[in-house]
Amino acid sequence: MLQNLLHFTKVIWKKCRLFFGKKNKKDPKDEKIEELNDRLLRNLAEFENFRKRSEKEKVQMFEIGAKSIIEKILPAIDSFERGLQSVSEEDKASPLAEGMEKIYKQLMGSLEEAGLKPIDAAGKEFDPNLHNAVMHEDNDELGENIVSEELQKGYTYRDSVVRHSMVKVAN
Repeated sequence: MLQNLLHFTKVIWKKCRLFFGKKNKKDPKDEKIEELNDRLLRNLAEFENFRKRSEKEKVQMFEIGAKSIIEKILPAIDSFERGLQSVSEEDKASPLAEGMEKIYKQLMGSLEEAGLKPIDAAGKEFDPNLHNAVMHEDNDELGENIVSEELQKGYTYRDSVVRHSMVKVAN
């Protein structure tokens, strides 16, 4: 009986060592396949992130370039506006004045199609995000912080300010 008990204990001990001991290792080939699959998935994810980031940067660079070109064109637009304002009523029917008016309208139409919009300032409430107050006046006819006069037209390009409107603010 003792003999049987001793044998039974040895068998149980061996089984416990096998169960709690070192686990069977995977085949080295399977480990290598898993490692390569993991690396492939990580590289694919990294490439997708790079592609999205590059596309976003490309759009931003286009926006910055377009905004820069518009900033350089704005002085010419200002000159056109001043030139058209200086034409007397008698001379408005002249071919030169009509030609200037048509060129100005064509230029502004093209810029508006591209996303340029003038900022509406006169008679509106002063907004520091859109307007640059360079003068102040007391005017009882206008309310508090109302733009009384637009000294230089401001523009936005696709929801970002290219140039603030220079304005005179009342009260």
